[in-house]
Amino acid sequence: MWGRRRRGAVPGGGRSAEELRARRREREAALRKARRQEQLVSKRLLREDTAEEGGQDGAESVPGPLSEDEVLQLLRGVQRGSEDRKSSLGRLRRALQNKETQQKFVRLDGSIRTLIGLFTSSLADMQMEAARCLHELSHSSDPAVAEACLPVTSYLLTYLSGHSVEFTELCLYTLGNLVVESEAVRKQLLPQGIIPVLASCIQSPHEAVLEGLGYVLSQLLQAKEAPTEIVPLVLDSVLPQHMLRLVCSGLKAGTGAAVEFAWCLHYIVCSHTANAVLLSLGALPALTSLLLDMASEIPQDAPEGLELLVCPVLRCLSNLLAEETGCEGQIQDERLLIALFLILQSFFQQHPFIVQECLWLLNNLTADEPFFCSALLSLDLLPALLQLLPCSQMAGVLVLTVLCNVAEKGPAYCQQLHHQPALPLLLPALALPDPEVVGQCLELLHLLFLHCPEAAADFVRQGGHRALEQHQSTPELQERVRALLDMVGQPLGASTFSSCHAALSAFS
Repeated sequence: MWGRRRRGAVPGGGRSAEELRARRREREAALRKARRQEQLVSKRLLREDTAEEGGQDGAESVPGPLSEDEVLQLLRGVQRGSEDRKSSLGRLRRALQNKETQQKFVRLDGSIRTLIGLFTSSLADMQMEAARCLHELSHSSDPAVAEACLPVTSYLLTYLSGHSVEFTELCLYTLGNLVVESEAVRKQLLPQGIIPVLASCIQSPHEAVLEGLGYVLSQLLQAKEAPTEIVPLVLDSVLPQHMLRLVCSGLKAGTGAAVEFAWCLHYIVCSHTANAVLLSLGALPALTSLLLDMASEIPQDAPEGLELLVCPVLRCLSNLLAEETGCEGQIQDERLLIALFLILQSFFQQHPFIVQECLWLLNNLTADEPFFCSALLSLDLLPALLQLLPCSQMAGVLVLTVLCNVAEKGPAYCQQLHHQPALPLLLPALALPDPEVVGQCLELLHLLFLHCPEAAADFVRQGGHRALEQHQSTPELQERVRALLDMVGQPLGASTFSSCHAALSAFS
């Protein structure tokens, strides 16, 4: 998610572009790993008879564990061809909500085989009840239970082409749950043709089926083997163009499927293997247009849960820009910045996580592209950006990084930053105890003093040198602090330029 472009070294710095790139990739890898883990444990449970079970959402009242004899009796009741087989299946399904009972059931000889027999029967009600039993098993956190379900995967795939939307949806979520827990299940599903089957299903007109399909695909794409074994198969299918179409139609159709497929696109981008394909499909302009549409919806009647779609769309755009240098030219549109700040303003209070998502994208837009740096200043968005400094540690670092991106473009940009109320807002940032925020603040001050020496004089007049002195004993900051104190200690004029250039080594 979170591809982040680090700005390049200042002129005369000692770090090579390759070293900076390597450092950025390490940071991106750590962030993506954390984000992938957050999303991975996200099994879904479909239960219809919540009133019967006594819970509000089908998961409030979990039955106690059964003994092995009780589980065996349930299995025998299901195996008998009597008229009450369906009610026996219902009792079994409720019992399988308990983890210990699940484990005991799959250890019984013939248990899964019996469920498969009923799952493939010609009796629709029996078939559905058996599918619900298998779905309960798929929700287990025990990999052994998932692997006991291996024999059912080919049947689940076959029934994805069924005529019943409810049944197809149940099969999809069962598959998705099994995929999360077991590499053995994933390795079996690939040669069984899960990707072509999903590619066929993605043209379904039913929102529930599309949302379930997106769930299965997102679980597959988060697997550790996805970049080498799964993403290439997805790219060779019709899935990418349909995913992009469904994401971009999310405001007109239901947002559920759009959210799932937006996460799928995000995981594909994070695999580092598919960006050229996505760019060739027009992903950047399409997702940019969607972001503009979402921002335009916000002041009026935004769909419920819109932030759930905004988040992965922002990540897709951020990571595409981080990975593919120079593609900012495809989306040089000032309205994108306005859209970002509308989203920031709207979601700031209720959904603060959106703030840093927007700032990551703003960082990647301004890292190499003067167009967006100029637009940020000409649209007078700097005051709104500076207001985000105290939001959080991460937001503070990103705001300062964006400002560094602007300042790095040269004297004209630094002059404009100086004329905005930037310095007074940087002083409180220097007082923070967080070394990363203070370090980024020092980077920005260095660029301002280098390109706009009068900013150094104003900084001293506002008491900035005292704020700097507080960090002279911080090991990771002291060299840069001393360099800045040397710069602001010189009288305005030629000696200031000399001091600025002498300080470059401290920031290289």
